[in-house]
Amino acid sequence: QWAADGKTLALVSTSRDRKHEWFRIADASTGAVRTVFEESVSDYFNSGNSAVGAATGVDPVAWRYLPARQEAIWYSDRSNWGNLYLYSLKTGKLLRTITAGTGDVTQVLHVDRRTGTIWFRAVGRVPGVNPYYEQLWKVSLSGGKPKLLTPEPCDHVVSLSPDGKYFVDSCSTPTVAPVTTLRSGRNGRTLATVARADLTRLKASGWQPPEQIVVKGRDGKTDLYGLLFKPTSFDPHRKYPIVDYVYPGPWEGSIPTFRFEPSHYDDQSLAELGFIVVAINGMGTPYRSAAFLHLWYGDMGDNTLPDQVAGIRELAGRDPWIDLSRVGIWGHSGGGYATAAAMFRYPGFFEVGWAESGNHDNRDYETEYSEMYQGLLVRQANGTTSYDNQANELAASHLKGRLMLTYGTMDDNVPPENTQLVVE
Repeated sequence: QWAADGKTLALVSTSRDRKHEWFRIADASTGAVRTVFEESVSDYFNSGNSAVGAATGVDPVAWRYLPARQEAIWYSDRSNWGNLYLYSLKTGKLLRTITAGTGDVTQVLHVDRRTGTIWFRAVGRVPGVNPYYEQLWKVSLSGGKPKLLTPEPCDHVVSLSPDGKYFVDSCSTPTVAPVTTLRSGRNGRTLATVARADLTRLKASGWQPPEQIVVKGRDGKTDLYGLLFKPTSFDPHRKYPIVDYVYPGPWEGSIPTFRFEPSHYDDQSLAELGFIVVAINGMGTPYRSAAFLHLWYGDMGDNTLPDQVAGIRELAGRDPWIDLSRVGIWGHSGGGYATAAAMFRYPGFFEVGWAESGNHDNRDYETEYSEMYQGLLVRQANGTTSYDNQANELAASHLKGRLMLTYGTMDDNVPPENTQLVVE
């Protein structure tokens, strides 16, 4: 990030294993670089909430360079939550904690350098509100409690004016259509209603909203949030096979956002074929806490699968129209990887799997992803490695059900050899 006068820039360097970060300032004319402060972690470091970038394409980096104030805003989940901290550029010392407590800061929208005010989005900071609903807050760099500008219990998609005086807010949930308003950036007061989404034509086409669900995770304690889709011809007296749509994280979960979407991938279309379709954000996905996100660091083969199984079992115990003897699973990319892993690791539970373009062995995938979440490769004296626990081809012999493997031969993100390992 450049200073306004172009004379200096700030950068963050990271170790290859993503466990150490250095905040540095470079002189553009001389090339001199000095380290201001640094931070080490036991597994991997995030410079912001990666789910923001994955779901929206927005740069998730939350740190900010404030040379005129001789300060820097730093993002860290050292407290088990993604919070903001203020550092001195002169001494490298922590000046104060900007945000604290439960809930992740998800996006820094604007910093007023003159008044020292930050506008940011965050999740999980209000008890009783769906922990995936993003809300807008403001806080002073000088200290004090953050002020909630959007208290409504819904997901807020916010566009802030360059001076922070106004913002456009689109408020929605998976079942409630967006209402867009113009609001004050000072106190959140609604100044005008811009638009209300009209679902008349959508409903006339036969559309129906998904059902929001909450189930317990693998530990029997942690609430997991998800969506359930029924065919429009649903009959509670019938028994339906259930299909699990999975994306395992750590970038994002099976449900990237809990705002209104007329189509959640192909979930409702699949349900129309006579299935109950479920998507559950398992442990190891963003937005819930560092402990939740980092749960299976070093064992990417986990893929949230213990949570998927626990959640489906709970749903079947709750709803008699779910046939637990007919369970399918499907996913794309990381979800394709998780689908094959589900078929190999839980062969008595998942009967059918459809795996698209899976990164089935992360030794053959991108190092920035693999080494961040699995760690560096370690070879043991007996020939085994620290990556064996995530390699689908090493577990393929456990397959009992029916598995479709599919991929693109021109795929330059997850190349076809990932699937060929499993095919062979």
